[in-house]
Amino acid sequence: MSLDSLRDLFINELRDTLHAEKQLVAALPRMARAAQSPALKAAFQKHHGETEIHVQRLEDIFGTLGETARGKRCAGMEGIVEEGKEIMQEDGEEPVIDAALIAAAQKVEHYEMAAYGCLNTYANLLGEREIEKLLKQTLAEEEATDKTLTKLGQGGINQAALNARGDEEDQED
Repeated sequence: MSLDSLRDLFINELRDTLHAEKQLVAALPRMARAAQSPALKAAFQKHHGETEIHVQRLEDIFGTLGETARGKRCAGMEGIVEEGKEIMQEDGEEPVIDAALIAAAQKVEHYEMAAYGCLNTYANLLGEREIEKLLKQTLAEEEATDKTLTKLGQGGINQAALNARGDEEDQED
């Protein structure tokens, strides 16, 4: 695709974001299974449902624009998802793994917030008010998920990771 106009860039970024969201639809159930904290499991499960809605919104946006809803390989999200997979394959203390899963998930959320922030700006400049509303709604949901993850980390998971057996051994040395 040639990027000759802001609309071209908008479509290109929508395709990239669609692929990113579809990767997350596949990754979030694995993250939920890997989490030990019931609250973290629930947060991943809730966001999985939201992510499925995000995919549907993007597909609706393509329809509104008269474009085919197809993704374009999102290498950025592939890398972030791959990092998350590596964490899930690690051996370690459960609270430490949960803290690492929160960090991985927050990288995802920050990537998505950047993408939706740009898409929102483009929709605004292109005069696509209905699309802009949908993108703002998704951006707000991504921000809320990020805040939930922060609260989970600060609400005890990070402290439990600090108190994990491995840290006690390090403190004795």
